[in-house]
Amino acid sequence: MDADSEAILGWTRVAVLVLCMSWAAWYDHKERRVSNEHWIVWSKPILFIWTLDLLIQNPHWSVWLTASALVAYASGSVVGRPTIRDAQQGNRLDQVVFVWYFISVLGLLVGALRFSTVHPLDVLTGDASSEATLWWSYIGALFTLLVIDIAWRLRFIHGGADAKALMWVTLLFPSWAEVPVLSTDSMNEIVLHLPPSLSLLIWGGFLFILIPFILLMRNMATGSIRSFSDLSMAWMALSIPLDSVHDRHVWILTDTMVLPNGETVVQNQRRAPRRTPSDEELLEHIKRLEEIGTEQIWVSLKLPLLLFLFPAILPLLMIGDPMATLLPLLLP
Repeated sequence: MDADSEAILGWTRVAVLVLCMSWAAWYDHKERRVSNEHWIVWSKPILFIWTLDLLIQNPHWSVWLTASALVAYASGSVVGRPTIRDAQQGNRLDQVVFVWYFISVLGLLVGALRFSTVHPLDVLTGDASSEATLWWSYIGALFTLLVIDIAWRLRFIHGGADAKALMWVTLLFPSWAEVPVLSTDSMNEIVLHLPPSLSLLIWGGFLFILIPFILLMRNMATGSIRSFSDLSMAWMALSIPLDSVHDRHVWILTDTMVLPNGETVVQNQRRAPRRTPSDEELLEHIKRLEEIGTEQIWVSLKLPLLLFLFPAILPLLMIGDPMATLLPLLLP
């Protein structure tokens, strides 16, 4: 592929990334959910870009089917997995998906036989052919999808929208060859890199470090810090009026406690509840606070990961793999 075509496809991928993730972050912020239809609709540009990319490179048909295997695996997160029972009972959709799986796995196996003589290290050092490099990049992306899926099933990635977003990014950028990184100095210093989607996750995680400072400054600006107890809460929670709880996505940290002498006082917890209370439990909680005249409470914000993945696009494009930047600083 010539440099102009590679640059055009690369920045087209970036445009799709920004549009899709900004839209998803907005949905997650307002509704705390992103529909499966969103990821299905925005998968269409990925398939179009992949088709153009593969037509330009014209690889072996097994590479096409290996790419198909990636899409087939990721599709299970939004449309579900077919079952043998439903397929046997004549469910046409499940039968079609099983055929799709079979053809994709067949291409995957043929590709494994075709490129088995190429060592992954040769791909990393640039000594492999472009066709072998492309196939191995898809294998790496398939492994990344598996890691994200397992992390989601084990609740290491809590939100389904977050896991689907990372899978979607993996399909959009199977390897760093598709990412138009502006500064490649740190990327060139080491050979092995984290996948682009996991790098985006780490960049987003770095932004979480700013949350305590933002909360502290906001609580100071609103005059919510009046005691040492308030100061201990100010860096992990937000002080808001009790009557505004219904309009926010928050967990209430302020509650009431009855002392041995029968007096009811206000108590602040520093950890959000493990289980989101039902509407009835929330109303009962608010009523308890209203009965003792509480007007201002501390809450923990429900911050979706997508709100941090979207701005993390900037350092991803400017610097690339965060580990490529940090490891040279940590190692002598």
